Amino acid sequence: MPELTLEIIIVSAILIASLSLLITEKIAVDKTAIGIMVALAVTGILSPAETISGFANPAVITVGAMFLLSHGLIRTGAVGFISERLLHFSKGNKTRAVILILLTVALASAFINNTPVVVLFIPIVMGLSCECDFSPSKVLIPLSYVSILAGTCTLIGTSTNIIVSDLSTQLGFAPLSMFELSQVGIPIAIIGMIFLFFFSPRILPGRTAPVCELDENKSNRYIAELIVAQNSPLIGEDHLIEYATKHLGLSVIEVFRNGNIIDPVRSLVTVKQEDILLVKGSAEDLVSCLKKQTLELAHGEENMAFGSGFKDDLVVELIVPPMSGLLHEKLLSTELQNDPEIKIIAIRTRRHHYSYRKIKTVKLKVGDTILVRCPREKLSKIRNSNEFIVIEDIHHSMIDTEKARMAALIFIGVVLFASSGLADILVCALAGVFLMTLTHCLSLKDAYRSLEPEVLLLIVGTIALGGAMQKTGATQLYADAFLSLFAGKSPQTVLFGVILLSSLCTHILSNNATAVLLLPIAVTTAASLGVDPRPFVIGICFGAGACFATPIGYQTNLLVYGPGRYRFSDYIKLGMPLNILVVVLSALLIPVFWPF
Repeated sequence: MPELTLEIIIVSAILIASLSLLITEKIAVDKTAIGIMVALAVTGILSPAETISGFANPAVITVGAMFLLSHGLIRTGAVGFISERLLHFSKGNKTRAVILILLTVALASAFINNTPVVVLFIPIVMGLSCECDFSPSKVLIPLSYVSILAGTCTLIGTSTNIIVSDLSTQLGFAPLSMFELSQVGIPIAIIGMIFLFFFSPRILPGRTAPVCELDENKSNRYIAELIVAQNSPLIGEDHLIEYATKHLGLSVIEVFRNGNIIDPVRSLVTVKQEDILLVKGSAEDLVSCLKKQTLELAHGEENMAFGSGFKDDLVVELIVPPMSGLLHEKLLSTELQNDPEIKIIAIRTRRHHYSYRKIKTVKLKVGDTILVRCPREKLSKIRNSNEFIVIEDIHHSMIDTEKARMAALIFIGVVLFASSGLADILVCALAGVFLMTLTHCLSLKDAYRSLEPEVLLLIVGTIALGGAMQKTGATQLYADAFLSLFAGKSPQTVLFGVILLSSLCTHILSNNATAVLLLPIAVTTAASLGVDPRPFVIGICFGAGACFATPIGYQTNLLVYGPGRYRFSDYIKLGMPLNILVVVLSALLIPVFWPF
């Protein structure tokens, strides 16, 4: 085992500091990545050229190009058209609708970055939940999980596989072929989807969508925040939902107390004075309730009024996607701040609710949900801004739909050339972007946001950290320490340990960071055992993609957190068994196709 040198101590300290910052999110991910590079350069662990070598890494360029290709397919409507045609066959049947949604997401996520796929399907699920009468909270987590499962089936299904393939090449091994992972990925994805189809309805909460009012034929119902008034008959009431429905004609969606969110469907709530209730009801019922002083407007004069003057207004929810230019910025965007006809009611984050008085200080994160009231004609303006997704809008806006066929043909060409070995995946991806721009399927000015610079910078930073760990001998030290836990065990048992370690790490880091940091350790472990490292390389792909037990380890899990109104425990209850299933199946199936 290598000796513990000063350089290894320094690299380990940088690693621990990086992990803590990435887990706590005290500073932005991209700032942490830059900090990693600065620390490695300042301490002299890496030369300046070695520190920034990740920017020229083929994996980074390929991942960025795939983001652009995915954006071209989404924005031309190539994916949306297929989705809408398949969903058309649901014909109002909720079981058929759910099956078609999951199958379509799986097929798309196998070839397209799954983040934009989930972004596209959130409004489709929310809209169909109104039309087919099912709870979106029963479907949104499975939507995310299926996209992750399908992403491990091909080389380009997730950026992690591209990174592992490239780093494997740098370490002297063969790159992954386009469908090499399919041998194990497809069986695992099928078994995982069957598990989700049968168990998610039993495990996940059944919550209705708070806003299902975009249908022109429906009578208007409004969402409002009302505060429990002094001497209100609601004070001390234990059966809030029943009382509000019977006596007030209102549906209670959530209770906000001291900035925290309480779900009255799943938690017994004894109403207290100054509790804020998020309610839904007709204008007449809301006005009647205010006149009786049972409840009061939570925001005083700043809040919305109810009546004929707002008959064409809608209350809609907006979700902040990964490509939004407002990430880590204060809530009020130009569109929402300067338009007097748009009223921001509240914002819901993963943990807290912020009322109108506090929203000006809140900084936005991926998956935050904003409740606004706006005229119907303003929806297209918000929808096309790329800053938000209107999550109840089933008719997702697409631009340049006449280019959909061209975009699809270009993407199919990229897949065929890369899978046949006629050209490297990097060359194919860049050629695809070039052709999409030439044919105007993709506007680079519009597409730059889809590059997800946070993800790319994190890859660059962790590549530098991985290189430093190898250079100083830290990788060998950690590999030997890990091997000591499996002393005398079979290679398959050690492989199980590597996959399990990757899965645990990907819940607190990103899947890309996990792959970059653990791949050298996995290869070194295989060399120490005297076996072929290929099963361990494949194991990193599946382990780093097995991120189901928390909402924070994977972007798509975060995206559905707000619209589904989930709790952290919902991910654990459904995701933990799925995680165990994927890890065990991977450890059993990988040696069958890639012998030691």
